[in-house]
Amino acid sequence: MLRALAVDRAGTGLWAASSVLYLTFVTHLSAQQIGVLLGTAGVAGIAGSPLAGRLAGRFPVRPLLIGCHLLRLVTLTLVLLCTRFEALLVVVAVTYLGDRAAKTLEMLFATRAAGERRAAYQALSRSAANAGYGLGAGLAAIGLAAGTTDAYRALILGNALSFLVAAALVWRTGEPGGVVGVVGPKRPEASRPGAKGPWRDAGYLRFVLLDIPMNLDDSVLGVGLPLWLVNRTSAPHALVPAFLVINTVLVVLLQLTVSRRAEGPRRAVRAVLLYGVLLFASCALLAASTGCGTWAAAGALLAAAVLVTMAELMRSVSSWELAVLLAPPDERAAYLGVAGMSQSIQKSAGPPLLTGVVMAAGPPGWLALGVAVAGVAVWQRRCCEQRLRTMGALEPVAGHGG
Repeated sequence: MLRALAVDRAGTGLWAASSVLYLTFVTHLSAQQIGVLLGTAGVAGIAGSPLAGRLAGRFPVRPLLIGCHLLRLVTLTLVLLCTRFEALLVVVAVTYLGDRAAKTLEMLFATRAAGERRAAYQALSRSAANAGYGLGAGLAAIGLAAGTTDAYRALILGNALSFLVAAALVWRTGEPGGVVGVVGPKRPEASRPGAKGPWRDAGYLRFVLLDIPMNLDDSVLGVGLPLWLVNRTSAPHALVPAFLVINTVLVVLLQLTVSRRAEGPRRAVRAVLLYGVLLFASCALLAASTGCGTWAAAGALLAAAVLVTMAELMRSVSSWELAVLLAPPDERAAYLGVAGMSQSIQKSAGPPLLTGVVMAAGPPGWLALGVAVAGVAVWQRRCCEQRLRTMGALEPVAGHGG
């Protein structure tokens, strides 16, 4: 499964690096059309997580994940055949829906396969995913250097073929113990207050809602840092690729170590608060970088990239760990499907929030964002602790915490 994950993300790296240029120079879409197409696809992707969770509660995860890979194989092949904007809009939207569904199914698979060691498995999967993504981006750089129509088509075809290879690897992987969501007798320490389902469980929906701003590190790294460097600081533009390099290297090297420090309910809720502190510090560095000289600004931005990556490491483990712990065991698939929406919503709402509100306000906008996310972290930690105690999964600790 980890090999399939790496191959899947390698294809994603190809798409991320080449899709805009392909749509511009091969299908001849305007910048406005590309914006509408990718924005609509992002919104369609939001439905992928709950849909996957609902299906995984009824069917085995393995064939569903294979289906998602094959669906994206078909849609990416159609991208190569379509030239009209309307057709591409539908095809790319279905691709994004399948992409988000596949990510949720991969984590559901990990939850069942790894059991109580899911945080360690999550760390290994993120390391494999980042390595695959970096490989895909590197291969894309070779094709983009050629800059020909055939090279752009080859990159999209490479992405499509990655899904075929991933599907074959998943096919060779055993199903982790039947249907996700159908488990043995419910443990008394993980009981829940009544059978509601995720959409009528106010406490769980509050967790998912608060988790949306707790995913903003993704947009800060991918959108905020590069645009702030280019438009508001004197730092050299050549630093922009360094942000991705720092992120990829640190995730590969540190994810497993960080995951060990966030296993279990008590450590997971602590990681939530630490996320808020790290993101606030990175926002403060971004705000300070405008009043610095060239090299001081460069140092501040590189330090911000490190802190944002550390925040991502905390969030990537604690967010999923808490999503699992807060869900009732007998309905875990449906609950985790709803929890997966937070990342999809952030990917659609985060970039316009940063560009249209935070960056438009200047340095005070970054400080306000940091304070807001830190406040949400405190709120989410309290809500999670209260729910975990109600479920009997978090007991008071005498003396110093363990």
